[in-house]
Amino acid sequence: MRTSDLVAVSTFPSIADASIAKGILDEAGIDSMIRADNAGGMYPAIGGPELLVRSEDLDKARNALGRRHRRSHAGPDK
Repeated sequence: MRTSDLVAVSTFPSIADASIAKGILDEAGIDSMIRADNAGGMYPAIGGPELLVRSEDLDKARNALGRRHRRSHAGPDK
């Protein structure tokens, strides 16, 4: 992936959260990468990690993450 073609689909509070979202996109067949500027983990408060996708995959990625979010909040009765 060329970095000039990448856009942030979301920002997360931790690398672990970004990795979970990356796994969701992997399952959907969407290439992604995590960008984190936290000095190698020494300064996590600098900014949250971003999950990057190709600009042409942005809508598909948002839909995949949105579907997962809705399912996790639907509860056992839904």
